[in-house]
Amino acid sequence: MKKKIIQIIKLLKRKKLKISVAESCTGGMFSSNITSVTGASKVFTMGLVTYSNLAKTSILKVPKKIIRKHGAVSIQCCLSMVNNLSKISNSKLCVSITGIAGPSGGTKQKPVGLVYIGLKNGKKILVSKNYFKNKGRSAIQKATVNKSLNLILKQI
Repeated sequence: MKKKIIQIIKLLKRKKLKISVAESCTGGMFSSNITSVTGASKVFTMGLVTYSNLAKTSILKVPKKIIRKHGAVSIQCCLSMVNNLSKISNSKLCVSITGIAGPSGGTKQKPVGLVYIGLKNGKKILVSKNYFKNKGRSAIQKATVNKSLNLILKQI
């Protein structure tokens, strides 16, 4: 994972791009991994851990209606998170992560391991639906961060 992060930081520096993230189920793991690499301060604007629905609605301005109708773990919420993060941070590249890391909290419709990753690069937006099956909480979080890094590498 470290090699990917170093590669991303170099690419962002070369392209003069800034990155920000709004994390939920990863609880700051993405931000921690990025900032563990020297030189991150040149490209990393902010990392928000918007774990609760209140944080999503008050800080990221996700409409309460979206959370009531679709839930915090949904394409709609992930999309709203990444769009509003780009307004708050003024970063060209923004990432949003929301999901169910477990071991509890899953349902038949939204099982443990379901994670949405949003990526906004300028005007281009992608929301990736992922299912990290049969893994513990920590493994789901690590797999989510790794998948996020892979998506970033494809976009920049």
